[in-house]
Amino acid sequence: MGTALVYHEDMTATRLLWDDPECEIERPERLTAALDRLRQRGLEQRCLLLSAREASEEELGLVHSPEYVSLVRETQVLGKEELQALSGQFDAICFHPSTFHCARLAAGAGLQLVDAVLTGAVQNGLALVRPPGHHSQRAAANGFCVFNNVAIAAAHAKQKHGLHRILVVDWDVHHGQGIQYLFEDDPSILYFSWHRYEHGRFWPFLRESDADAVGRGQGLGFTVNLPWNQVGMGNADYVAAFLHLLLPLAFEFDPELVLVSAGFDSAIGDPEGQMQATPECFAHLTQLLQGGYHLESLAESVCMTVQTLLGDPAPPLSGSMVPCQSALESIQSARAAQAPHWKSLQLQEERPPPLLPGGPVCKGAASAPSSLLDQPCLCPAPSVRTAVALTAPDITLVLPPDVIQQEGSALREETEAWARPHESLAREEALAALGKLLYLLDGMLDGQVNSGIAATPASAAAATLDVAIRRGLSHGAQRLLCVALGQLDRPPDLAHDGRSLWLNIRGKEAAALSMFHVSTPLPAMTGGFLSCILGLVLPLAYSFQPDLVLVALGPGHGLQGRHAALLAAMLRGLAGGRVLALLEEDSTPQLAGILARVLNGEAPPSLGASSVASPEDVRALMYLRGQLEPQWKMLQCHPHLVA
Repeated sequence: MGTALVYHEDMTATRLLWDDPECEIERPERLTAALDRLRQRGLEQRCLLLSAREASEEELGLVHSPEYVSLVRETQVLGKEELQALSGQFDAICFHPSTFHCARLAAGAGLQLVDAVLTGAVQNGLALVRPPGHHSQRAAANGFCVFNNVAIAAAHAKQKHGLHRILVVDWDVHHGQGIQYLFEDDPSILYFSWHRYEHGRFWPFLRESDADAVGRGQGLGFTVNLPWNQVGMGNADYVAAFLHLLLPLAFEFDPELVLVSAGFDSAIGDPEGQMQATPECFAHLTQLLQGGYHLESLAESVCMTVQTLLGDPAPPLSGSMVPCQSALESIQSARAAQAPHWKSLQLQEERPPPLLPGGPVCKGAASAPSSLLDQPCLCPAPSVRTAVALTAPDITLVLPPDVIQQEGSALREETEAWARPHESLAREEALAALGKLLYLLDGMLDGQVNSGIAATPASAAAATLDVAIRRGLSHGAQRLLCVALGQLDRPPDLAHDGRSLWLNIRGKEAAALSMFHVSTPLPAMTGGFLSCILGLVLPLAYSFQPDLVLVALGPGHGLQGRHAALLAAMLRGLAGGRVLALLEEDSTPQLAGILARVLNGEAPPSLGASSVASPEDVRALMYLRGQLEPQWKMLQCHPHLVA
């Protein structure tokens, strides 16, 4: 359905009219720099462009008082001295004669985007707006924010479209206390905010920004605060927060709509935020949800977000994927505060051991290292985003128009040479399937194809996977992740040299035979499956940072289509989206279509309300985490605290 980009040039009209060092960073270039970069990268042209409209005063009244709306309206006729005097009545606000018009456009852009998504005109989108909104309260401007754009959009989605569950994710570096105040007693809005806090010493200096502020009344548990108590949080810390806190709650909540208050002052180089997440991290956060003021970093981060919304794969993350000690402490505190209200956090009989001293320490950066921002972050798109290689294409298979059904095959002599060690590949149908897989894999390794789906006879699944692993490692892959489901054993002579990580979700018992060979039973229920993916598979995968991912659904894999789609969508964030799915021929008609759409960038279908993991699944997962945590630091976050 595509991606919408909502914007209006009038939103650049407001600017500071007097000397105020606190407000001078909120300037029109924040918008123009991002838009210019979108145009340079050819991303604007790929979106459905919508010109923002003004929100009506009735729509503003969904969250703001009539008296406050009237006060802002009157700024249109005030002089400079009157505007300065009125601004002084609020915290970090500078009114301008165009403020009312610009702020109505900013709120209206969010309303247009919600309407476009919920009516099916687009799948997702970005509203590029100014002024921002998440600090604004019912009767007060605050922190550059006049009207609370995201809160108005959420209230509109409830009133006009009848939604009952909306997830609001606020990844700005400042706490969006305005959103929290407006919805803290509302169980239909799950609000998540991470923010620089430093034990209350960072603006807005609020006690209610801490982890133990979890909402009130019927909204208990629906406000989730993750306070960062040190600067310098980076890619590993942000990803860990999503995997171990936000995503378990989001899957249990099962939202009908996800709204992101996407402030990019949490990116590297912003002097206010002093965090170290690189722009491509926001592509991964967007991918995992499907779901600033430093102009260079802001522009790149906006591009990354739009690129991911368009379905392009997220570029690989840079740096070591080891969360710092302070981040782990914050995540644990937030989980402990939320555990009484969420079943997905009530999975362990005993509390995890305390964090050991001596872990990585977060370090801030006043400016972005030029080596990170000078390099182009957007990877060149391959000529084919997704290809399907089937030996007997099913005529009922419905694929997106830009997904190709591959006709080519590797040379017969080459295919036979790779098949020779495996007796199960000697039959003609297995050999034909192997030739198609090799041709597809070579296209992926050469950069001509991004992701793909191949089929093999069930009797040859293990042998075909063995060939795919060896071919990948010998033809350019430096680190290969294989997630095998079903009766597929690890090739016995595959080297434990750190180049391959084998995760087998099938075994009769949980076993970490080495740090690169992990087996776990297939969870029986949706809750156990999610716990396995979020608590084991993705932390290991992000720690390993592969440049090729193989997903093999072998005999007895036991996954429904929606579970397989979610797994593929989550793994698509790795390796620049270079994911090859290997299926049994008998299951191809049921799975190939949905996997092709997900690998091509569509969001997977909802799992619905998730069940709680069984005690057996929890024990297996916790045993494996205990075995693997010393080697894989992304597992340190202990995603199973008790109430």
